[in-house]
Amino acid sequence: MIRHIVFFSVKEGQDIDVVREGLERLKAIPHSDVFEVLPNSKVDPMCDRIDLVVYGEFKDEAALFAFKADPIYAATTQYVRPMREMRFSADVETLPGGTV
Repeated sequence: MIRHIVFFSVKEGQDIDVVREGLERLKAIPHSDVFEVLPNSKVDPMCDRIDLVVYGEFKDEAALFAFKADPIYAATTQYVRPMREMRFSADVETLPGGTV
């Protein structure tokens, strides 16, 4: 299983809800087993610059690549990119049961 995690910060003056709604368009792509767009709780003072977290689980690399190849992905990226300040992502492969 591949866990796809993306951290976003929203540019000053941009509406975080608009960015979140834009990212939630990705839920329409059928290749993920789990897909969430969540606001950062900002409980940890060392990560208060992150506004949104995208979390997805994919059966394998092929499913993740199919997700990223979908036209909805490209359209969403084009829509959200001008409103974001930072974007960091990581893809982590885990074994069944969550073991890395």
